[in-house]
Amino acid sequence: MKSAVLKSFVPGALALLLALPAAHAQEAVSKPNVIILATGGTIAGAGASAANSATYTAAKVGIDKLIAGVPELSQLANVRGEQVMQIASESITNENLLQLGRRVAELADSKDVDGIVITHGTDTLEETAYFLNLVEKTDKPIVVVGSMRPGTAMSADGMLNLYNAVAVAGSKEARGKGVLVTMNDEIQSGRDVSKMINIKTEAFKSPWGPLGMVVEGKSYWFRLPAKRHTMDSEFDIKNIKSLPNVGIAYSYGNVDDTAYKALAQSGAKAIIHAGTGNGSVSSSVVPTLQALRKDGVQIIRSSHVNSGGFVLRNAEQPDDKNDWVVAHDLNPQKARILAMVALTKTQDSKELQRIFWEY
Repeated sequence: MKSAVLKSFVPGALALLLALPAAHAQEAVSKPNVIILATGGTIAGAGASAANSATYTAAKVGIDKLIAGVPELSQLANVRGEQVMQIASESITNENLLQLGRRVAELADSKDVDGIVITHGTDTLEETAYFLNLVEKTDKPIVVVGSMRPGTAMSADGMLNLYNAVAVAGSKEARGKGVLVTMNDEIQSGRDVSKMINIKTEAFKSPWGPLGMVVEGKSYWFRLPAKRHTMDSEFDIKNIKSLPNVGIAYSYGNVDDTAYKALAQSGAKAIIHAGTGNGSVSSSVVPTLQALRKDGVQIIRSSHVNSGGFVLRNAEQPDDKNDWVVAHDLNPQKARILAMVALTKTQDSKELQRIFWEY
């Protein structure tokens, strides 16, 4: 009797065992392929103790260790990592931007890649996200992510942020929405988002609100980006060999023209005026900016209002008369990114103004 049962059981059990590898292979094929490009930052940082959430050393943990620290990523996608650089983001240069942008473009062209995640320090995360939003010619999801606390801290936010980033990068719903930033359970547009505070996990905000949310690995969308980006952009990282020198001069009460002259003397092709209010320009600075424009330096008025600075053309200064450009709603650091990219194609102020309206 036992022998008959065993004989009837073994073929079925054997068939089941043989089918397991095939089932696992099918499961792997059905998952999206997501590449994580690591650049350093707080998400790869380490503090001396669990109580150190603001005092730590950035860019210490490699990408393999980051991925191993979030084993749940394998439930979302077939994930592999690549260490592109390992630096704190305040030290990222134009050359680093180009290096990262070119690698993203190479991966986006691969049929084996469905989405790309970039781990990044938060200090200049918004600048990198906007740069990629302008120059990557793909509709595949590109998600930039960081953390406000190192992984060694109590209530560290990096693990969940990375999990959410992979979830978004692997989702079909994220395609065609431009470069995204996932922090604090929110999906933000890489164009709009900025770091608003440096000691809270809800540091990244957009004056126009998030695009959506991520809850337990699923994304929920509420609005779409209105400005041109990625596939609809006239810029392509593959055609950009270098980025021109563009500087930012910060305005304040009792300001003089020292910074503007110094930037011009250093070879700046454009100067972003980080003005008060509506990009206001002090009467002590106006003559210098007029003279610099006549010498060929592009003058771009922006606002350093923290959330929602909005510069209207000819409303505070006669921009048409001065041949200046206004940055629209872009903050100074993002205006610098767009100016650099735009100047690779045109030196005409009217064309620059069109670009600032459209992007």
